[in-house]
Amino acid sequence: MFKITRLENGLENIDGFYFGGVNAGFKQTQNDLGFIRSNEPVDVCAVFTSNKFKAAPIRHFLNYPQDFKTNFILLNSKNANAMTGDAGVKDIDEIFNELGKKIKLVNPIMSSTGVIGYRLDKAKIIKAFDSFDFNARSSDAAVNAIMTTDSFKKEIAYEVELKNGEKFHIAAICKGAGMINPCLATMLCFILTDVDIPKYQMQKRLDRACEKSFNTVSVDGDTSTNDTVMLLTSRTNKNYHKKAFKAALEKITKELALMLVKDGEGSSKVVEFCVCGAADDEEAQIAAKALSNSLLVKTALFGEDPNWGRIASTIGASGVECSEDKLEIYYNDILVYDKDHKELDAQRESAAHEVMKQESYKITCDLNIANGTFSAYGCDLGHKYVEINADYRS
Repeated sequence: MFKITRLENGLENIDGFYFGGVNAGFKQTQNDLGFIRSNEPVDVCAVFTSNKFKAAPIRHFLNYPQDFKTNFILLNSKNANAMTGDAGVKDIDEIFNELGKKIKLVNPIMSSTGVIGYRLDKAKIIKAFDSFDFNARSSDAAVNAIMTTDSFKKEIAYEVELKNGEKFHIAAICKGAGMINPCLATMLCFILTDVDIPKYQMQKRLDRACEKSFNTVSVDGDTSTNDTVMLLTSRTNKNYHKKAFKAALEKITKELALMLVKDGEGSSKVVEFCVCGAADDEEAQIAAKALSNSLLVKTALFGEDPNWGRIASTIGASGVECSEDKLEIYYNDILVYDKDHKELDAQRESAAHEVMKQESYKITCDLNIANGTFSAYGCDLGHKYVEINADYRS
């Protein structure tokens, strides 16, 4: 089989890439401009937001022909370059025209996060290119360049050891804390690997991994204009193993997705909503995502209120096949509702309340209809969520 081991230092475990970041003056002290590059053009695949108003960097990416290769990704925070029209796309081309005077570029990509509705300050970005060390390999500098409201950096790396002792590596950096909805979470995520995965499998594997991870989480129910997940491979390692790569990719995206929920703006709890016994997996998914996305449920989680009413009501409102006589609800292993226990007695209410004090726990809703199962992940909404913000971030 294979063994997956966690490594330190994020992207620095992947041969064939360089990465770093600088302060261009958009943030006071932290990095706000970063890059990922390779010596030779590499294969890239991506998953983007479902929002109809896709930001200029995504539109720029989609202008390239299918199956193009790239050797450079420019990253920036504080400005999403979203809702800026054709001018926003043109700004990216002008920025890359200037960068091309310093380093050879092949189909360069830009990825942005920050405030919506403002064009990029091209002069600041271009000036900052003089500070770039294009041969740097600092994962920390790169991940800090994309952080906005994040309270901690999100980077993961794995070494995958095969049965014969051969190894390959996969690593990722990610940002995201607000505007998280199960239509690809609000985020930028860049996944690098050294393994020689067939090109035709890259998009399929990434789509599946996102569906099982980023598309299962919710913080505040909003879907951004800039959501981006990219997978790139340097192909410096020939030890490709289909099942091992699939497992590692799904593991890394799942861990990052849970980090997004943990870092949700104002949240303090990560909750798994497991719906089982549904008519089919699709119905289970509908109900689970309704629970993870419900503001009423989120506020109940924040208040540590074990009353099951909001859970049952949300399932019923989701439109899936269900029956109050068949439904069972558990907080971890504490039964809070079934047809014979429709009122919480003091002992079970106290036990459920203790569960809800934990930083993470599981709410299981068994519909007892058939065998459909799906888990979605959400959080409570705390004090930061209700603060009025002048900046609408992406």
